[in-house]
Amino acid sequence: MALSHKVVLITGAAHRVGAHITRVLHGEGANIVLHYRQSAAGARALQQELQALRPDSVALVSGDILDLAVLPHLISEALGCWGQLDALINNASTFYPTPMGAVTGDQWDDLLGTNLRAPFFLAQAATEALRAQHGCIINIVDIHGERPLKNHPVYSIAKAGLVMLTRALACELGPEIRVNGIAPGAILWPEQGLDAAAREKIIARTFLKRQGSPEDIARAALYLIRDAGYMSGQVLTVDGGRSLNS
Repeated sequence: MALSHKVVLITGAAHRVGAHITRVLHGEGANIVLHYRQSAAGARALQQELQALRPDSVALVSGDILDLAVLPHLISEALGCWGQLDALINNASTFYPTPMGAVTGDQWDDLLGTNLRAPFFLAQAATEALRAQHGCIINIVDIHGERPLKNHPVYSIAKAGLVMLTRALACELGPEIRVNGIAPGAILWPEQGLDAAAREKIIARTFLKRQGSPEDIARAALYLIRDAGYMSGQVLTVDGGRSLNS
């Protein structure tokens, strides 16, 4: 229970990787402030699952992180639960193709807003609370923040910005607050789906020749919170070696 009495706010935590991070950190004793936007049923189910293990340990907060007015409210709600905030995990994301020639302003605003603008302003809103606890921020980036994904230029731009945001905030918020990122590779396939041939091609390009697990990302988050006390401004790449392959 290495994270006993720690409070962690995780955005987009009702399903997929966010839910796995929630389970792992909760299992280490953390109290979780679980943010969701539309996945109310999934958020409540996850809350019930975890509170059956440890009562009064998971609080739910909802809101559209594209609305900047919502972000300070998320922090104040988190503080209202246990009176402190020790870690912020910017996990919420949108992902879909935007082929050149068909990109709209709404798509640009959505992808940049969710993946870049919201993490910045949420970190800004959380600064005072995190500073009081000598806490940390973790941004869930993407290997495509360093190497663009075909037909996803806007998403790739947003994640590249999130990499720089991680480094810039480490500069701005130290020494009290550490800021790091995690760049997943082939962990979960997109909700839009990929055919078998596309999946096999991706796996073939990883040096470990297998798909990763959401547990790998959750364990990386645990490391950054619990063990990486002298680490800031870094991005952990968890991709089986895929980003090393040309």
